[in-house]
Amino acid sequence: MRSHYCTDLSEANVGQDVVLAGWANNYRDHGGIIFIDLRDKSGLVQLTCDPADSAEAHKVADSVRDEFVLIVKGSVRLRGEGLTNPRLKTGAIEIMVTELIIENRSAPVPFVIGDKNVGEETTLKYRYLELRDPDLYEVFRLRSKAAIAARNILDENGFLEVETPILTKSTPEGARDYLVPSRVHNGEFYALPQSPQLFKQLLMVGGFDRYFQIAKCFRDEDLRADRQPEFTQIDVEMSFCNQEDVIKVAEDLLVAMFKACGIKIQTPFNRITHADAMEWYGSDKPDLRYDLKMVDVIDIFERCDNEIFTNIAKKPHTNRIKALKVPGADLVFSKREMKGFEEFVRKFGAHGLGYFQMKEDGLKGPLIKFFNEEDIALLIERLGMQVGDVVFFGAGDKKTVWDYMGRFRNFIAEHEKMNLIDENAYEFVWVVDFPMFEIEDGRVKALHHPFTQPKSTDKDDVEEIESIAYDIVLNGTELGGGSIRIHKEDVQNEVFKLLGIDEEEARDKFGFLLDALKFGAPPHGGFALGFDRIMMLISKKKSIRDVIAFPKTQKASCVLTKAPSQVDNTQLRDLHIRLREQATT
Repeated sequence: MRSHYCTDLSEANVGQDVVLAGWANNYRDHGGIIFIDLRDKSGLVQLTCDPADSAEAHKVADSVRDEFVLIVKGSVRLRGEGLTNPRLKTGAIEIMVTELIIENRSAPVPFVIGDKNVGEETTLKYRYLELRDPDLYEVFRLRSKAAIAARNILDENGFLEVETPILTKSTPEGARDYLVPSRVHNGEFYALPQSPQLFKQLLMVGGFDRYFQIAKCFRDEDLRADRQPEFTQIDVEMSFCNQEDVIKVAEDLLVAMFKACGIKIQTPFNRITHADAMEWYGSDKPDLRYDLKMVDVIDIFERCDNEIFTNIAKKPHTNRIKALKVPGADLVFSKREMKGFEEFVRKFGAHGLGYFQMKEDGLKGPLIKFFNEEDIALLIERLGMQVGDVVFFGAGDKKTVWDYMGRFRNFIAEHEKMNLIDENAYEFVWVVDFPMFEIEDGRVKALHHPFTQPKSTDKDDVEEIESIAYDIVLNGTELGGGSIRIHKEDVQNEVFKLLGIDEEEARDKFGFLLDALKFGAPPHGGFALGFDRIMMLISKKKSIRDVIAFPKTQKASCVLTKAPSQVDNTQLRDLHIRLREQATT
């Protein structure tokens, strides 16, 4: 129905007859000549409806309103000197309309297409209208390019695309499952997969050697900017491999995806251990676009005259005193502002936030009186302090200090007075050597998942057991990760034992995997990348909702379709479900 898309046209097409189709982006009547900006997926071009060119087309144009669907015939011409619009790709030309057809009319729209200040409830309710924005279309064009590039590079490297089940068994994988009741099996439920983890391991047992899938995954967890109840991950598994083999495939995959979106990235990526990431950055997903690194000063504080610090410093195994030097902060922040930073860290468990300022005549600050001259000199030397620098420090148990000082590091880098972040940078880093286990509420839990290969289980403290696990981080966002898997039944049983999963529970939840490991399972490993998160960063969006065609709200609801919704009693009876009445107050 069309000869061109709007922005296919340029000065090179002047004099040509064209047929265009799209929506009326806006309408302007300038003293008898009507101008319409026609919009399609590519962008805008100006239509000029002059009765001198076509009285009939001008008459039709007089009844056009925003979002009417139009089919246009006309010729391309230059706008003329002083009439160009540099903001438009087609700003030097216009279409002299000879025939105009209103293919469909539109009711008044609830917001102007492309308006970035409309509330989310409204835009998601009318998501099909928001999707008409060419800027948003560009996001999904890039997403498509990245997906095709991912498939191509994995295919070139011998990976086979295989789909795994959506209706599966509920297994403990870290988040709540979405459950689907069975009509046929009374009182029993399927679960929607949090990941294809178990099935991809079974494919390796089945000899598939190299598998991938762009997989839908489901997790019933609290939402935030980089989480949705349903999301997409690029899932990869391979046999007879080690960590280096897997990391090489992941880097090649990311290079291909970013290249398809017009971005060149360099490999190999940086790499740090999980222990160093926590000690230096207070996070297992550090943002390396700025060079702020925490420094351990617990030995210096142990000698000070403040009893609070000396008591903390007596337990270096469980406690930390961390210093964060911020170059030039004394030149931009007042004492009142620096004191106010305490309110930020208190939200994350801190009891306070100390600081020293480097002045022309030496180190100054409220707590300097507790330190002798020798230790003050040692602080200046260890932190490399220059005039104008400020050092902030936190003290307490290590997990709390890592958390709030890591958050404060990000907070100060993002502060408008510091502006330390290069928004155009792409800083990748592999975080490796993760702990196998963590203790939460007195219980041992798998930090990643219970199928991760431990380096060794011969440790008195389970939290000191390391795993062959790795995460890939970009600009402070975890893109995904993976591990070398357990492929021997005795090792898997030992891990279950450390997790407090007895033989009966292990058979009930993972019997099919344990059975498979008995039949010559090969060594294998892999990774999964969050496709939505990758596209969020490529598109420079603040939320993955901006790169999902029909996303859910923060409350996991769809305001477009009104899901979740009630169902009728017939459906409930078929599923053997009876709803409890809500208690009234």
